[in-house]
Amino acid sequence: MVDSDTANMPRTLDCLIANGFSRASRFLGYNRLGMDTMTFKIRGMDCAEEVATLKRALGPVVGGEERLSFDLINGKIAIERRDDGPSEEAVREAVAKTGMRAVPWEEYVAQRDARDGQPLWTTHGRAILCGVSGLALLAGAIAHGFLRGWLEAIAGPEEGAAYPLVVVVCYVAAMASGVWFVLPKALYAARTLRPDMNLLMTVAIVGAVILGEWMEAATVAFLFALALLLETWSVGRARKAIRGLVDLSPTLARCRCPHDGDIEEKPVEDVALGTVVIVRPGDKIPLDGTLVKGSTTVNQAPITGESIPVEKGVGDDVFAGSINIGGAFEFEVTRAAGDTTLARIIRLVEEAQSRRAPSEQWVERFARYYTPAMMFLALGVALLPPLVLGDWSHWFYQALVILVIACPCALVISTPVSIVAGLASAARAGVLIKGGVFLEAPATIRAIAFDKTGTMTTGRPEVQRILPLNGHTDHELLERAAAMEMHSDHPLAGAILRRAREEGIVPAPAESFQLLEGMGAEADYNGQRFWIGSHRLLHDKGQETPECHEQAEALEDAGHSVVAIGNQDHVCGLISVADSLREDSAETVEALKKIGIEHIALITGDNMGTARAVAASINVDEVQAELLPEEKVAVIERLVKEYGRVAMVGDGINDAPALAAATVGIAMGAAGSDAAIETADIALMSDDLTKIPWLIGHSRRTLRIIKQNIGFALGLKFVFIVMAFAGVATLWMAIAADMGASLLVIFNGLRLLRA
Repeated sequence: MVDSDTANMPRTLDCLIANGFSRASRFLGYNRLGMDTMTFKIRGMDCAEEVATLKRALGPVVGGEERLSFDLINGKIAIERRDDGPSEEAVREAVAKTGMRAVPWEEYVAQRDARDGQPLWTTHGRAILCGVSGLALLAGAIAHGFLRGWLEAIAGPEEGAAYPLVVVVCYVAAMASGVWFVLPKALYAARTLRPDMNLLMTVAIVGAVILGEWMEAATVAFLFALALLLETWSVGRARKAIRGLVDLSPTLARCRCPHDGDIEEKPVEDVALGTVVIVRPGDKIPLDGTLVKGSTTVNQAPITGESIPVEKGVGDDVFAGSINIGGAFEFEVTRAAGDTTLARIIRLVEEAQSRRAPSEQWVERFARYYTPAMMFLALGVALLPPLVLGDWSHWFYQALVILVIACPCALVISTPVSIVAGLASAARAGVLIKGGVFLEAPATIRAIAFDKTGTMTTGRPEVQRILPLNGHTDHELLERAAAMEMHSDHPLAGAILRRAREEGIVPAPAESFQLLEGMGAEADYNGQRFWIGSHRLLHDKGQETPECHEQAEALEDAGHSVVAIGNQDHVCGLISVADSLREDSAETVEALKKIGIEHIALITGDNMGTARAVAASINVDEVQAELLPEEKVAVIERLVKEYGRVAMVGDGINDAPALAAATVGIAMGAAGSDAAIETADIALMSDDLTKIPWLIGHSRRTLRIIKQNIGFALGLKFVFIVMAFAGVATLWMAIAADMGASLLVIFNGLRLLRA
């Protein structure tokens, strides 16, 4: 009797040898990268400004910024470590000085996977503190109103009067919770003499406290905390999108061992090039490859965007992440797991998102010069005029007036209030915008690219035309087609069955059903043998007349899929199936042109005939078809070069890289894929395309109000500086003007809620 393990040993060795080179290459290549690099999750790294801060802080520690690489989407940093490289502790200390925190990547992944073990503070600390800040601010205002009257609660105490103690405590709590995550970064900016928005906000809050304007200080702290929370949430949603993409591809593949034909399940990372993989009906395809045995129908819309499932035979390519909706087949692996089309989509999303990291806001850049300039100006007013003219007390008082009016509260508040109001108004209208930068961006769009399937069209095939031949009627043709298609779950069959139900046709199921792989099917109906299938089956049956051929080609040129029905004597007729155009597609294109969009393109992975038919219906300026995801990105990049600022509208996973590469990515939220929605900057939650012209108008209005607020705040400060030099400004006037300016910009921004 032979031991079972011993009997199986040759088979196991054969499979190990077949995959040996794959394992060796992974060990010497990918795994070597892990040995030579340190990777960390950086908590608090959510924008390009923080990336620049980390480069300055870590560059000297690691031996140069060129040893650093950043993944902004995942909040990840990789440090190339050489013999003289820093220790993990040194890196963590350097990051801690910036106000951020470094966690070893392996530790972070373990925490993320064990969600129950993650502290609430780690995952929701910023949201908790923002909520506490808002509640404390509201409590302080209400307490002030009850104790001293509502007029004083809004305008503040009279000169020389103090806030009630309970009100001060509430406002201090609002400030402390609002600046909890801001203060460490502000202190680092002050130490390195590189003022940023964090330092500006801290100075504004401290200045307001020194002047006794507790409510103003608390309001600034809360609004800034809210703005940062929105930014963090937006980046966090993008991180989830990457994990959603990864989940598309199965982790295991059913491989056929080349020596004895045995089937073994392996992780996709362990599958070598040239390995034969078996795919069962309903399975996801685990890797890219070429079909070597069998035939099937594949739904590869997640990868190529094709609206109709594709027939596959020997020699055809298949893609990881697509779904086998036909029979079992075998394919030979042509790309490793890290190089599949789906893996490239993931990398494209990451790279495009990184390239499009939020740029430094104008207020931040202005603050670099404004705050120190105002400090030097006040110091100059306090020292220089008295040396020439005397009267130290008078000029010191005017210097205090300049410091008060220089407080950037109104300037800083103007933007977040307008943005929050604009975001809330858009949400009520069914448009989800993932942060202020994406609310402003559509205002300057000059060109828009639309995906076809699921965006300009409904994404569901429907019967378009019924063409009976040889004396048959529409009813007869549809009845026979429905009887045979009741045995199929093909999307074209679903379209025919839906049309039959709409027309009240309920046929008895056909009998003796036989599937014709890759072409169609045959069955008995009412005692007669019928067949149904593609144009190819019609040709193979030898029953294609010149008239029938001409009609079929005309339908295919218009982008329709042709279903032929016949019997042993003749062709009974043709049914065309195609994706339906959305009712509002043409209306949306026309509206976009009216509001000044210069160029509108249709880009799709579908065939050129279908794309041209749709383009002609909606009157776009350009059409590009049969595009893979990276080719869509290339089209977007070309449009960006030609027009500067470009929007992309899509719904599929294959659209995710293009959505990320565009200036503004807009996803169809109701029917779109999770990856597209998470990658996009904006989602139309009702799939209403007419919301796109509305969005552009709303964005322009928001930007106009923000400019009004900034202009008013700066103009008022300039007027009071002139008055201070003229010696006619008083401290109470400066305080009243500054508070009045803050209220005016707040109310002006809140007008957006009526949009």
